[in-house]
Amino acid sequence: MIKDNQKYFNRLQVVLDGLMIILSYLLAWFLMLRSVEGKEIGVLPPEFYMMVLVVLVPFFLLLYYACNLYTPKRVQGRRLEGSNIVKANIIGGLTLMAAYFFLQLPNVSRLQIGLFLLLNVIFLFVERNVVRIILMRFRKSGLNLKHIILVGYSRAAEEYIDRIVQNPQWGYKVMGILDDRVAAGTEYKGIGVLGAIDSLSALLEVNHPDEIAITLGLSEYYKLERIVAMCEKAGVHTKFIPDYSKIIPTKPYTEDLLGLAVINIRHVPLSNTFNMMVKRAMDIVGSLICIVLFSPVMLITAVLIKLTSPGPLIFTQERVGLHNIPFRMYKFRSMEVQTQSEEKKGWTVKNDPRVTPVGRFIRKTSIDELPQLFNVLKGDMSLIGPRPERPQFVEKFREEIPRYMVKHQVRPGMTGWAQVNGYRGNTSIRKRIDCDLYYIENWTVGLDIKILFLTVFKGFVNKNAY
Repeated sequence: MIKDNQKYFNRLQVVLDGLMIILSYLLAWFLMLRSVEGKEIGVLPPEFYMMVLVVLVPFFLLLYYACNLYTPKRVQGRRLEGSNIVKANIIGGLTLMAAYFFLQLPNVSRLQIGLFLLLNVIFLFVERNVVRIILMRFRKSGLNLKHIILVGYSRAAEEYIDRIVQNPQWGYKVMGILDDRVAAGTEYKGIGVLGAIDSLSALLEVNHPDEIAITLGLSEYYKLERIVAMCEKAGVHTKFIPDYSKIIPTKPYTEDLLGLAVINIRHVPLSNTFNMMVKRAMDIVGSLICIVLFSPVMLITAVLIKLTSPGPLIFTQERVGLHNIPFRMYKFRSMEVQTQSEEKKGWTVKNDPRVTPVGRFIRKTSIDELPQLFNVLKGDMSLIGPRPERPQFVEKFREEIPRYMVKHQVRPGMTGWAQVNGYRGNTSIRKRIDCDLYYIENWTVGLDIKILFLTVFKGFVNKNAY
């Protein structure tokens, strides 16, 4: 049973984490407190630091538990685990410094504490990723699997199976589906319908699955209470996968009204004042740095445009921004001067005769978008966010694409999750919106930093830019 495997694995994980704490601490102590040219650094004896280690290990392991570092790794991302590791070490380091302060131990090496925290984050991240890789290989070979029965054949069931089939490293094995409307023997991607929902109790006694996933269709939700009662009577873990994933976000925001659960349809982290202030501060600092760094490139581009094509250097165009408010977006002019009616005809196409030779290069390399750094500085845009669109296309897409207007709940960006995933220029609008919605609902500072790095390595050159 996976429960027993998980119990033993958690114990092994605690031992490995404890070893990483000890290794990090001893290495930091060795590097910072050993003699240098015959002089001992610090006045506290080595025995003191070893006594601290005895308390440090269980304290940090408790912090790891509090920071959700002992939850199953099947679908937990590396980024989330890494942020939890950093968070636990920051809390641990601050607590350690506070303890030294209140115990009036001024001669304790602060450098040693800082080096220990840095090494501990690195070693723990490496150790856990090695464990993750080993587990993925085990699961791909059919070991350490979690056996699941689905109750209800619906769109949610098919989408759940799709993800499991595409990710064998998660180690999920669907034993079958129970449904009252679909005949036994019907299959979806090799997973068959075993029978009616009433046979669930018998199946639980015979097959002993690790988990039940309730994937009922919307019209069958009246059966939920009975199914949950059967699962709880058998003591099996149960989860609910709603058949309205197109409406409810991946991370819904819930409220508790005196015991009544209220689910908000859309949770936007950037509607939080603190998050908005953090992102705005990053935009101001980041845009100023980029303006200084790219000023030589912008100067050369301006000169080339002026020498090769008559007209203004900067092209401004109305785009729709935060809260559907239009603004003027800046770009280096890459096309021949046009009238407003000509601009509204449509997107640029391949080998478009309106694009100048210099314009073709700066569009391919995204240099034409550098003036948008001043839009960021003004507050019209952000460094990271959904790309803004022209008003006429906003009106078109809002009628054709569900949830299109949700993207205007945050500031538009110079680059974004859609762009680093290849959805730029002449690509699927629907997939672009899916990426934008993911970003809006899952925003973190870490995700913004990740997008910036991905933009540097694969986001500047756009093969779809004409």
